[in-house]
Amino acid sequence: MLFPLLTYLQPTHYFQLFRKNGCSIFPDVSRMEAIEGLLMDRDSGYISQLSRDYDLSWRLIQNGYVGEGPYYTCFEAVPLVDSYRFLRKNFHWAWVWYVFVLRLLSFHHPIKEVFAFWKQRKVKQQHSVQDRIAYDDYTTFQSPLLSHTPFISIVIPTLNRYVYLQDVFKDLEQQAYKHFEVLVVDQTEAYDAAIYEGWSFELIHWRQEEKALWLARNEAIKKARGTYILMYDDDSRVDSNWIESHLKALDYFNADISSGVSLSQEGAAIPINYQFFRYSDQLDTGNVLLKKEVFQKVGLFDRQFEKQRMGDGEFGLRCYLAGLINVSNPKAKRLHLKVGTGGLRAMGSWDAFRPKHFLGPRPIPSVLYFFRRYYAKQAVMLSLLKSVPISIMPYRFKKNKPMMVLGGLISLLLLPLILFQVTRSWYMASQKLKEGPKIERLNDE
Repeated sequence: MLFPLLTYLQPTHYFQLFRKNGCSIFPDVSRMEAIEGLLMDRDSGYISQLSRDYDLSWRLIQNGYVGEGPYYTCFEAVPLVDSYRFLRKNFHWAWVWYVFVLRLLSFHHPIKEVFAFWKQRKVKQQHSVQDRIAYDDYTTFQSPLLSHTPFISIVIPTLNRYVYLQDVFKDLEQQAYKHFEVLVVDQTEAYDAAIYEGWSFELIHWRQEEKALWLARNEAIKKARGTYILMYDDDSRVDSNWIESHLKALDYFNADISSGVSLSQEGAAIPINYQFFRYSDQLDTGNVLLKKEVFQKVGLFDRQFEKQRMGDGEFGLRCYLAGLINVSNPKAKRLHLKVGTGGLRAMGSWDAFRPKHFLGPRPIPSVLYFFRRYYAKQAVMLSLLKSVPISIMPYRFKKNKPMMVLGGLISLLLLPLILFQVTRSWYMASQKLKEGPKIERLNDE
């Protein structure tokens, strides 16, 4: 990683890994020219030139750089004091203390740690997004892809959400882009075929007896006739330019994947990084457009995640490792209703780190299966240490910092229970790893 201490805070982030071609996601600024002002000033507060370059590369990615490289293929060691400067600039002071304490407890040289930590004590946290790249010509960009009107297959699995599914269909009828089909895989218990009658677009649906989300999506992808696949959820609302916005972004960035942003119905503040184009570090199967050939390159969804969590995250990582370009697209937004019934809530674990039962595994075994398959054991342990204690508090307090701190303190009192839950999850994940991934290949047509 650019700065080694970052692995304590983002141990299982996509961008921690090098792609299969040996490249990272971070541009090698030492070999870049100042193209149209993309390169911001280097931070002279760092001791080494290498740290200045790494810091600039980080800021480029945070500010929305989506380019053609060149990219770093390895990272050299930087002074410890520079690593602490980087943390203080980019993270809340509490997380800097978290890393400092972990370093001391893990027997790193205490004098060096204290010196580096103290040396940077006056550095204030900055907004990571200060000079976002505007892509001013995007608005006037005339997309050849849009003019060619490629055929799109919209894939929607549904379970016990007919009321919301009708609103989904209404939004699709209002789309400005008309060249698409809709494939619905219906797992609803009280199945009613009448809901699919009378719509103006091409609608294909079938009944799936087994309640299995990834099976549903895989089967729909195999039957899809489109050259592009648009994954969608049954509890969402979109604007009339939704499909057009996905296609235009793919064309403008010459990307393979357009990851739309999902907004909460409660009207929560939109995260800053949802407001501009950037390399996406996630893939949300509730709002994403992909070239169908993506599935031919990396395979379909892994059914080891059935009735559990992070199947889309694992698929997104496979795409990243394969070198595919996944762009976070603020123009293709959806309102995610997050209704309390139906969907994954009705068939398994909706929350990745909060078990449904007192003695249930924490986190959900599929989470550890995912992490352990792609990341080193140390990174997995750091991820558990960072995520499990704060998961003690209910999901509704997820963004409440005082409650998260309280959860961390309560976890100390519940340590024997938590160790039991984590051990159980680790064992169940080991069984999944022993069995291996269940990834079917999509044959070329």
